[in-house]
Amino acid sequence: MDALAGLLDGARARGAFLLRSVMAPPWAIRIEDRAPLSLLAMVRGEAWVMHDGGTPVLLVPGDVALMRGPDPYTVADDPRTAPQIVIHPGQHCTTLDGRDLSQAMDLGVRTWGNDLGGSTVMLTGTYEGASAIGQRLLGALPALAVLPRDGWDSPLVAFLADEIVKDEPGQEVVLDRLLDLLVIAAVRSWFARPDADAPPWYRAHTDPVVGKALRLLHNNPAHPWTVAELAAECGISRAGLARRFTDLVGEPPMTFLTGWRLALAADLLRETDATVGSVANRVGYGSPFALSTAFKRVHGISPRQHQLQSTRTDQIPRMSAIRSA
Repeated sequence: MDALAGLLDGARARGAFLLRSVMAPPWAIRIEDRAPLSLLAMVRGEAWVMHDGGTPVLLVPGDVALMRGPDPYTVADDPRTAPQIVIHPGQHCTTLDGRDLSQAMDLGVRTWGNDLGGSTVMLTGTYEGASAIGQRLLGALPALAVLPRDGWDSPLVAFLADEIVKDEPGQEVVLDRLLDLLVIAAVRSWFARPDADAPPWYRAHTDPVVGKALRLLHNNPAHPWTVAELAAECGISRAGLARRFTDLVGEPPMTFLTGWRLALAADLLRETDATVGSVANRVGYGSPFALSTAFKRVHGISPRQHQLQSTRTDQIPRMSAIRSA
């Protein structure tokens, strides 16, 4: 599993929040859900996205926007429209004075808004789980990344728009996978832009030598890798690999491997049946003590403390009325 797959893996396992919003002006929604990643795809009409203090950005049909949390932002029909709705953690929606709107704005199967005949239709997908692997990639995204309709070509928005209103067996799984595909396509398209600040290790995947080394480390972190063995697998000298890897990735191979192992461990510890010992074995540490020492040095807390914090975060109540009929 590479970092792009890891970006979605934990959230996908828990189900992403997905809905279709139908709005008639004037409208403005304040998003304060603190989610690490959200996607907004315009189907009909227009919408403005604004971070506090930032320049408003107009979205038109076919545009896709990625919003990196946890900072709040506003989506509105016009930058001058004052927010009437607030989305809180767990996707709980209220008025500004705290009145619950979950039922009042329910318009049917995964559809929500102020008017079923509204001129604006948006698809929103929100990944509420924080993945340590994903943070390695999210940190390179801007707070708002917009892919204009004329800058990329993907049939996934139209496909998702058709599927989101269906209420059939297994539909939640279908929608989660479609959203995953759309986010992966959007992230890859963003980082392919010449002006995008993609992480060095992300760009290094295209190098025939370092890309192979990265795939070996990503796919088998539990193996007791050495630079010499990694170099032999890649058909290059030990010194050559060390120099080329450091130049392209920004850190030596074993330093990168340590960071990858600990990020993977942080995600694995979120699994309900995980133990520190089992996770240590899966990421290449010889004992729970060895993992605990390395984990605390990097993350500042023990694996067990991280596990307890993740459990509490995953138990935030969610507004289920707009997930299904």
